[in-house]
Amino acid sequence: MNSALTTKLASPIKPRAQDSFAITFVPLSIEEVYFRANEEANGAVVIMSGMVRNQTDGKPVVSLEYQAYEPMALRVFYQIAADIRSHWSDVNRVVIHHRIGRLQIGEISVLVAVGCPHRQEAFEACRYAIDTLKHNAPIWKKEHWADGSSNWVSIGACEAQDC
Repeated sequence: MNSALTTKLASPIKPRAQDSFAITFVPLSIEEVYFRANEEANGAVVIMSGMVRNQTDGKPVVSLEYQAYEPMALRVFYQIAADIRSHWSDVNRVVIHHRIGRLQIGEISVLVAVGCPHRQEAFEACRYAIDTLKHNAPIWKKEHWADGSSNWVSIGACEAQDC
């Protein structure tokens, strides 16, 4: 983690009441995340849904297992929302929910939603949120492959591979 981010994380960042952040074993709900991101001033709600796919680089995957250092991951989520608002001041709501535990093919592992008056800002802020989460959040996944082998990977290490 870079020193600028470490400095930002050392200061207590408080989430805004209208935002929603979660790390949970419970299956994620697109409807719930949309509801939490929506408000009357929005002209757009953009949602990014990350899910477990059946392969990585052509190698068959049977499931993924996620773990997180929750206190720090939530602080990263709060910082992402603060950064979004410093760059896209019209953003009304930011929602970041990440699942942990063992997930099967097709299950949702992460939902990011941004509610905003304009679609362009909503798209840009949503992309910033997922890209920054994957790079900075202390979340790891273990890929379980069809051949019985498995391997832990920091989701930050996936950035270049788009996994």
